[in-house]
Amino acid sequence: MKRIFGSLILLILFSLSDLSAQDLPGNPAFTFGEELSFEVSYGWLNLADAKMQISKRAQQQNEKPHYKIDVFGKTKGAATIFGKVNDNWGTYLDVQTNLPTVSYRHIEEGKYRKHEFVHFDQKNKKATMKLFDKENKNIKETKDFDLPGQVQDLVSGFYYLRSQDLRDLEQGEMIEIRGFFDKEIYNIKLIYEGTETLDTNLGKKETYIFSPQLPKNKLFRGEFPVKVWVTKDQNKIPVKIKANLFIGSLNLDITSAKGLKNN
Repeated sequence: MKRIFGSLILLILFSLSDLSAQDLPGNPAFTFGEELSFEVSYGWLNLADAKMQISKRAQQQNEKPHYKIDVFGKTKGAATIFGKVNDNWGTYLDVQTNLPTVSYRHIEEGKYRKHEFVHFDQKNKKATMKLFDKENKNIKETKDFDLPGQVQDLVSGFYYLRSQDLRDLEQGEMIEIRGFFDKEIYNIKLIYEGTETLDTNLGKKETYIFSPQLPKNKLFRGEFPVKVWVTKDQNKIPVKIKANLFIGSLNLDITSAKGLKNN
């Protein structure tokens, strides 16, 4: 359970990275204080709760204002039998450039622990990773990386997507995206599949549909196992994610949305 949940969140966030080659400063789709909540289910079983949350006010990094964005995932109920998950992925996203300055992960899955910070120098194409011990007190590894250009991290990529104009995308269009995660540069192809109207907890929503092309793995079924539905409005929020596993499918559905910039 814990590996499935962690991998699902990874794919959701990372696959929705830089959709466009153009830089569009400013964020018409989101603002400080936004909070999106989701329920993760497998068939009839509710496995976990997830939340995407933007700080209520700007946070300073390198004397520049940033959005501090956190994603939380926590198992609940009977799902804890398979191992408790209490994860936090986060980023400091530059308000002006829509690029991450710092990303971090605090992973608690069963007895496994990982605390990691990555500092990005987007101008000089460098990244520095600092890995802490299980108690998140002492640095046990520091490593520098060369970047091929500007990159997104695990969390920032989705919010960068929301700052883009999606109206000119054509069905079937394939876009290659680039990001940095877990000491590696990833280039993933993202397919735009068109639009669909969904009934959600927020009401009936017109949505864009995206699917990342993934390499073969032991967890997910098919070349395009994950689909993400993003509202076709000014907010561009995810309302549903479906991941086809080798047995059954995992679903993530929105339960509430607070602090949206556009009503």
